[in-house]
Amino acid sequence: MSRRGRLQSRRSFLETAVAGSLGASLTPSILRASDRPLPGVLARSGRRSSLDDLQIALVGAGGMGQGDAETALEIPGVKLLAAADVYAGREEQIHERFEDTTIAFTREYEAIVARDDIDAVIVATPDHWHQRICIDLLDSGKSVYCEKPMVQTLAEGRDLIAAADRSGATFQVGSQHLSGIGLEKAKELYEAGAIGELNSARGYWARNTPWGAWQWGIPDDASEETVDWTRFLGHAPRVDFDPLRIFRWRCYQDYGTGVAGDLFVHFLSSLHFILSSHGPERVVATGGLRFWKDGRDVPDFMQATLDYPAGGGHPAFNLALTVNFMDGVSGETSLQLIGNEGLLEVWNDRVILRQNRGYDPLGVFKDDQQSAVEQEYGPRKQMLPPAVAEWKAEDDYKGAYFDHMVNFLEGVRSGSPVVEDARFGMRAAAAALCCNVSYFENRIVGWDPEAMELT
Repeated sequence: MSRRGRLQSRRSFLETAVAGSLGASLTPSILRASDRPLPGVLARSGRRSSLDDLQIALVGAGGMGQGDAETALEIPGVKLLAAADVYAGREEQIHERFEDTTIAFTREYEAIVARDDIDAVIVATPDHWHQRICIDLLDSGKSVYCEKPMVQTLAEGRDLIAAADRSGATFQVGSQHLSGIGLEKAKELYEAGAIGELNSARGYWARNTPWGAWQWGIPDDASEETVDWTRFLGHAPRVDFDPLRIFRWRCYQDYGTGVAGDLFVHFLSSLHFILSSHGPERVVATGGLRFWKDGRDVPDFMQATLDYPAGGGHPAFNLALTVNFMDGVSGETSLQLIGNEGLLEVWNDRVILRQNRGYDPLGVFKDDQQSAVEQEYGPRKQMLPPAVAEWKAEDDYKGAYFDHMVNFLEGVRSGSPVVEDARFGMRAAAAALCCNVSYFENRIVGWDPEAMELT
């Protein structure tokens, strides 16, 4: 949008705000379901498609995978038929958590690929397995919900996008934050010109606990008898069995994507959704291993700067991202969009708009054009919008994870578009992976967000 268009949009927003919730008061207003354009099942009026009952499976049955499956089972008409994991102990966990001993368990995901009674599969394996498993499932005609990041390396994206295209099945990446009610409101506010012309954005993610830094528990029975070690390694380098590498896999470059792939990607997918953006054109990252020196080979602190060209629904701007795994106060996770007339702070279920009075950058040169009255008494005072306004979801809001899964399963049922398809997922993942390339290769990375390739 041009500067003139952005300013006109800004004026329209202020006129609406005075008459609406922004102009009413500074007290928080509740963002109700009627205020947002809900996708999929939530927007329908009781209509059910021909694929009323969905039979799903899970590949990668650790904590995240089990959580995703539990969310899916909150949606009517969904049944979990099977689960696959290289650790045998997941079978008992699955049966106990879902109180269903009929759920078939296998240590070979190919057994799920071969079944013809499964409509959709949740893939929540370590990152280095995402591409291979997703392609095999898509080629078998199954819909796929793949945990973020979509791929482990930049080179893997093109083949997975092609598989999603030729399959015709539904494919969604699990960056759940972008389906939050807060992001929908932030998108609405941004497009209405609430912050004027965007010039920068920033995201900060703080953690300071062992589990927040991926020091997850190791099962007492972890051994080469209970873990299919060869299968876990897949195409990764051959190393001797080490339970830390499988149960704390995010700590290693061979299997994960570090803080960029785990956490930066949430900010990136959320920002791309709000701005209708395709991604940055230049990325530089720095950081280091400052505290969690437990054998991991990825940083526990990373900062990145990403340069976005004009495109989609935004002008050129700069994005600053930080993850800190030893933040002394922790608890701070926020995404902020900064414009010349305001700032949006965005969470899954909440949005805060902070505004300052806008000034004409050429105003100093117009003093000699003021009327005699203005020269004597100064310009007439203006009606200002509230300095701070907040929207919050209702208390019974089910959350972004639920909405994201609903969006996926409605895509499976009715063929409707999903919010994070393969191209969207790749563009978010690519921006994060460019941070890793910059950090580990100690260089500035050029990226073409349209062609999705290094420059």
